[in-house]
Amino acid sequence: MSVRALRYSLLATFAYVLVTLIAGLRSHSLALLSESGHNLTDLLALLLSWVAVFVQTRPPSSTKTFGYHRAGVVAAFINAITLVGISFYIFYEAVGRMRHPVEVQPQVMIWVAFAGVIMNGTISWFLFRAAHDVNMRSAFIHQMGDTLSTAAVIVGGWAIMLTGQHWIDPALSIGISCLILWSSLGIIQETLNILLEGAPRGMSVEQITGALADVNGVNDVHDVHVWSIGSDTHALACHIRIDDIPLSESDVILRSVKVVLSRNFHIDHTTIQLENGECDVAHGCLIPIGSHNHFSTKVPKALKTS
Repeated sequence: MSVRALRYSLLATFAYVLVTLIAGLRSHSLALLSESGHNLTDLLALLLSWVAVFVQTRPPSSTKTFGYHRAGVVAAFINAITLVGISFYIFYEAVGRMRHPVEVQPQVMIWVAFAGVIMNGTISWFLFRAAHDVNMRSAFIHQMGDTLSTAAVIVGGWAIMLTGQHWIDPALSIGISCLILWSSLGIIQETLNILLEGAPRGMSVEQITGALADVNGVNDVHDVHVWSIGSDTHALACHIRIDDIPLSESDVILRSVKVVLSRNFHIDHTTIQLENGECDVAHGCLIPIGSHNHFSTKVPKALKTS
């Protein structure tokens, strides 16, 4: 579903980029030219998302032990950063047009934008149905922003026809840029959180610790780390203190903990250390930073046998 939606979106967007570019040059409309530039970044974004869909399905290897789940996250981050750049460029061009208005052809604006609303609306619908991760969601936001901004071009074209005020065109471009910028910031924030291994959206260490502490047999939960491998794949590592009991009984506790994590938080990749004594990191998360940058293969003298 994701691959098919992206393929159709790529073809339709490429055709629309050519149409808006030619129409913008013929009508002298900065709004249409900004739409062309916006759709060009969308074309690159969709292409990047399409490639990421294939890359992130590759299996883990000896060097990429978690696989390539973050390929889609990186693609979404690059897409959003690109949109921020194009937004500021449109701001710059629009300010110049506000000072020195250029006569535009509103009829061309309206008809091209009308075709764009139909195309972008259709693409947005397909991407919405396939938007299960941040990569596809970033592609959907691109197209949904296109649909709304193209509809705004239609309104602007009618306003120019009725009033004859050509400053409406660059003012409309500024509004489109604000919409693009707003839609990009949320994606940047989410992808940065994943890349910096922050807690997944909607989760907190306190909630997870509290839920695990309620499991029968768990005495304490500490050194909890939760992060996202990909936008929909979460992982957790923690220490759990239990009583000094046989291995068979501790295995029951471990299975119960995993059920809670999977059912309540959708965390299925876990590394859980069971212990029944005092732990060096019992009172907080501790990641030691020292000078042990290289592993030594030498056997200490105390361990050598004669």
